[in-house]
Amino acid sequence: MSAPRPLPPVEVAFELALSAHLEAATDWIVARQLGAAVENPGARVMDVVGVIPTDAVTDRAAVTSETIPPLAIEGAVGAGEAVPVTDALDCTPERAEAVAERATELGFFERERRGGRTYVRQTARYPDWTDRLIGVENKPDLGRPGDLEFQLRFDAEIALFDEVWLATESYVTGAHLNRIPDPVGVWRFDPETGERETVREASTLAVDEPGVELRAEEPLRTDVRLVSADAKARQRRRIAERAWGKGWRPDSFPGCARCSPTDAGVPYCSFHDRPVAPSMDCGADCPGYESGEVSDVDPEELRDERSPWVRDPSGVGREQAGLDQF
Repeated sequence: MSAPRPLPPVEVAFELALSAHLEAATDWIVARQLGAAVENPGARVMDVVGVIPTDAVTDRAAVTSETIPPLAIEGAVGAGEAVPVTDALDCTPERAEAVAERATELGFFERERRGGRTYVRQTARYPDWTDRLIGVENKPDLGRPGDLEFQLRFDAEIALFDEVWLATESYVTGAHLNRIPDPVGVWRFDPETGERETVREASTLAVDEPGVELRAEEPLRTDVRLVSADAKARQRRRIAERAWGKGWRPDSFPGCARCSPTDAGVPYCSFHDRPVAPSMDCGADCPGYESGEVSDVDPEELRDERSPWVRDPSGVGREQAGLDQF
């Protein structure tokens, strides 16, 4: 599969509108544009990811608002006795030190020095806060499907998400449904009104079983890679963590008088008459650009108010003699 290309402006607008709708209509942690493969995570990018949390999401929220490094979660580090970082993390010593430093900054690790070596332990056990993962592929115009069929077959075969949905603005015909893998659900979504209709329900995929990662496809040959259930479980946790730290709103607003925030905190451009992604759509070279003040909207405050994510958690660090002494 080729590397993902930048989304057309209309698809970005659709994606932002759908993300705002899902955050308002569910209790999911919603994020955009996350790697959705295992052997080569960047080979498949899921447009929108919804993490359905368990009750333990409050324990996860207490740790940090950011993504915890995967190696820190996956390493042989517990909340009991501290262990040597180079033994606990499956990477080079230099990388292990960097991961431990980052995990300590986030409040997930505590560190101490013994005989010139770094020892670490978790401040709290990593909670089982993820119930289900929902993947959404956006294709507003089914008349321009691109690689849609291959992408959705990829998702169905690897079964990394519990459910996969196609979201479109187009009228969905029987011919469209016949080209979409049977397990994939279909939503028809109107970004102007926020109305979402279920055209076909999604089936639950076998996330606990091995999967098949499609690598490349030719007329008489498809290259695949078998993916173990353990590798899928690790990647699912990484996707959930990335979704927690990333979210879906653009990080900043442009200094353009034509751009203002919607109630959901999405940059809306009156010149283009649609939501925009400032990093892609905005700048002095835009024909509608008109210099103005940057909006004072706070994306993190809105996310804190409207989802289980917590902006400024209390943290779970514990005071213990000798820890963090360098």
